[in-house]
Amino acid sequence: MSIDRIVVGYTATEAGTDAVTLGARLGDALDASVHVVVVLPSAENNVSIPVDAAYERLVQDTARGWLRDAVAPHPGIRGHVRVAQSVSEGLVAAAEEFDAGVIVVGTGGGGPRGRHRLGTTAEELVHSAPVPVALAPEGARGVDPSVGLPRVTAAIGTRPGANVLLDTAASLSRRAKAPLRLVSLAGVDLPDRVDAGLTRLTGQTHAASVLDTVRASLADEVPAEAVVGTGSDIEDAVSRLDWQPGEIALVGSSRLAQPRRLFLGSTAGRILRALPVPMIVVPRTQEVSS
Repeated sequence: MSIDRIVVGYTATEAGTDAVTLGARLGDALDASVHVVVVLPSAENNVSIPVDAAYERLVQDTARGWLRDAVAPHPGIRGHVRVAQSVSEGLVAAAEEFDAGVIVVGTGGGGPRGRHRLGTTAEELVHSAPVPVALAPEGARGVDPSVGLPRVTAAIGTRPGANVLLDTAASLSRRAKAPLRLVSLAGVDLPDRVDAGLTRLTGQTHAASVLDTVRASLADEVPAEAVVGTGSDIEDAVSRLDWQPGEIALVGSSRLAQPRRLFLGSTAGRILRALPVPMIVVPRTQEVSS
């Protein structure tokens, strides 16, 4: 995975502006190029779209106008119009075209400010994309660009298979010179018969062990910490953690995911619902390059 290029899916909505703003912040923090893409529906096999040259020119011109307005506040960002059977399909193709390491989309869609509510495109991407997907919550457009990327948080479990997530989190932290926080939610939302206290202790031990390994890949000047979330359930534990304006949270794809594809698992979905900051979902099998 390269983090030198970012693809942003744009629609002329507030959620689209959320996505562009997040993409611009990531681009600045990582010194990465940003490509904002409007995906237009293909007329092929779609009888509801008239096949007319004048109409197609009008649609293309309208999309280019949207792009000009979207990228105007962000010098250096490029806009593109692409055609595909679906928006998610077009964004995946654009990520392949530009060799992008992440696809950014908005998730506002009428949800509460600062929270995520997945629309059709975001839902499809977090269950099929071959590269990490960054989800910009409602209101991300209002984050002061000067905050940069103040911290990278990675939600880790106690089971093996999180190497790609950790590598990605460490790479982002190193590139952005941002502190890294590892969060374990072990012991949260367990059946009564399970010793939650012992499980949390196991989670803390595991998180500390993982942190020692991750520190070796970080620059000396990049601080890192490990914490264990507590609460009555996953959502409560996430809401009890402190979250800085502008920080990014990373979660790994479910073990049910096909190789090199995303699949948003139930725990990650619950984290997403309570999360007040952008979240990046990382495939379980993907090479990471810094």
